[in-house]
Amino acid sequence: MRRYLVAATLVALVVPALAVAKGPASASISGPGLERALAIEGDGEGPGALGSLATASGFFAQMYVQTPDPTVARRPATRLGPRYVVVYLVPGPNDIQSHVVQYVYPYAKPTPVTYMKPGQRFWGARQAHGGWYRAGPALKRVLVRAGLPATAPS
Repeated sequence: MRRYLVAATLVALVVPALAVAKGPASASISGPGLERALAIEGDGEGPGALGSLATASGFFAQMYVQTPDPTVARRPATRLGPRYVVVYLVPGPNDIQSHVVQYVYPYAKPTPVTYMKPGQRFWGARQAHGGWYRAGPALKRVLVRAGLPATAPS
């Protein structure tokens, strides 16, 4: 009986937390070397360009508290290169549509880096966890496929 009670308690705690962690519905990328903003559509939680961007950029770690936390509060001591602005549209409960901004440094050395300002409001009262995230090389590949230059613009 005790095992069932523990299992039921865990399900009751975990399922609502997972339901809250929503992915973006779209993203817009602007910055150096782009004539106009790039629109990324699709499923922010699944396969495809938007899901790959959200996963590779650390979107989920920066939006929602994760354990262990892969973000850091201090800017990495690395050459960041040009900054791109990603504006995500994040659908929420009761048809709330929130915009959250992430800064992306795809040409940072040795690997791309992203930053989301902590405390950005979404879904009314919720706040983004924020922080710096050291991404892997997949982020640059995703962004180049979306339309960013293969090398940093001068």
